[in-house]
Order: sequence, then structure tokens, then C-alpha cells
Amino acid sequence: MPTHSRVTRRLGLKSALAASVVLPLSSTALPPGPASADERPERPLRVMSFNLRFASTAEPNSWAARRPVMRQLLRRERPHVLGTQEGLYRQLRDIGADLGPSYDWIGTGRAGGSRDEFMAVLYDTRRLAPLEYDHFWLSDTPDVIASNTWGNAHIRMVTWVRFRDLRADGREFCVLDTHLDNASQYARERAAALVAERVRELARSLPVVVTGDFNAAAHGNPVYDTMLGAGLVDTWDAAAERGEAYGTFHGYGPLVPGGARIDWILATPGVTVHRASVNTFAASGRFPSDHLPVQACLTL
Repeated sequence: MPTHSRVTRRLGLKSALAASVVLPLSSTALPPGPASADERPERPLRVMSFNLRFASTAEPNSWAARRPVMRQLLRRERPHVLGTQEGLYRQLRDIGADLGPSYDWIGTGRAGGSRDEFMAVLYDTRRLAPLEYDHFWLSDTPDVIASNTWGNAHIRMVTWVRFRDLRADGREFCVLDTHLDNASQYARERAAALVAERVRELARSLPVVVTGDFNAAAHGNPVYDTMLGAGLVDTWDAAAERGEAYGTFHGYGPLVPGGARIDWILATPGVTVHRASVNTFAASGRFPSDHLPVQACLTL
């Protein structure tokens, strides 16, 4: 975990996670600089969910080819908190280097340690301070690292972090980030039920924001109904202002206006959603990922 932060793990997973590693983007962090005009307390929290598409060498969409576009997008948007899916360790290191020393992250590989894909949560240290974090796996044995009991095509998990908002009178909130299975509807439904249960537990005391690739269309799948049944609000629907709607998975093909929105940002009631958008940024016809990131500006 980041050495500069007094972040504690939940005791329930302390021994189970002793063999895993939570790897920071940078080994050192600079002290927070003076707040810019964009970091004043009245500014909303900028949240992004982004399936990064794991780093590979396969052309024409290798990570080497996509990284410069990813760098441009993230430097332009500068989210305060970014829930990611599919990132590999070295890929997350690259993104951290590209964002600069004011960003850090929390996560572990879904197979434990630095192995496999991460549900990493990146955050701007000038705005947010992590206080507590934990992981659980989407299975009948959620405290067992890499457990997979519902027929998922891949190991699936959740990373969650409790943050203090340094620009909002120290207000606290939790972020949960996940990636549901791409192959099994049954596994997705079981996973949604488990995530909803954990959200209810956390929401008893704090606002909660959920980011993720749910591999299920909003308004068109029982997974969505389960998540909203937990008392969560779809920030896209709740937004005072919205960008154009697009299908969030494009597979490097043409964008689909009004297509299936499988990547979501959800929040507990009481959140004010100033704006929600699907970011279609590309450079010279190249996208940073096979998914479009979704964004929301919130006041919790």
C-alpha cells in the first residue's frame, strides 16, 4: 500500500491478504501543492469508470500504441477518483507515471499480488486521502483470494476504498470498483447480489459510489435491477446535464449512438449529479481502450 498514507486494511481480510500485494503507482509522493482554482471546495468530485483493456502487444491496438492516447485523455480530464478494470501491473505503473506524482492507487491482482488483472482505484492525492481499503472476491467464499464458484469465465473481484475529501471539510465516502463476468449471466446476477449486500453495509454510515464494467445493459438486465434495488442511483439518469449517449463497449469499431451502456457509475441517494457523460476521445482515429470511459461530476 502507499507508504505515505495511513491507510488501514479491514481486519477481516488481514491474514488472507498477507500473501497479496497492494502496489502503489509511485514509491514516493510529493506533498500536496497549493489548491488550484479547479480544486476549490465548491468544485464537484470528478469520478470516472474505465475498462482500460489489458496491456498486450497485439497490433494494431497494442498498449504501446494506445498509451499516448490514454495519457492525453486522462491528463485532459484529471478525474479525482478513477475506478479501473482490466489493468495489468505494468500498465497501471505507466498510467501513474503519465498522470504524475499527485496521483496514487490502491489495488491487487484478482489472482493475488501483482498477478492477473486489477480493479485498481486511482485517486488525486491533492483532493482525496484514503483511510481504509479492502478487497473481496465474487464467489461463495468472498474472503478467499482468487475464489471462483459461480462459473465465471475469469476470477472476479471488488476493490473498495474509504476516502476523506480534503476539499469538502473532510467529508468521507466509499468507492467500490468491480468488473462482472463477461460470459455467465448467472455469475453476474450472483455477483450483483453480493455487491449490493456489501453496499448496504457500507451505506449505513457513509455515501457510496460504485464504478464498474457490469457486462450488462443499463435498464435491460436483472443485474441493473439488483444494483438499483440496493438503493443506488444511476448517475446517468440522475444527472442535471448529460452528454450524448453511446454504447460503452465499441471493440475498436464504429461508435454506436444510444447503444448498450454496460459501464456505470452508481451512487447512494442524496448525491447531486451535475453532469454525466460518455467520453469519446480519440486521437488520429485511435481509441485508448475498447471501452469508452464514463464520467460523472458529483456532490455527495
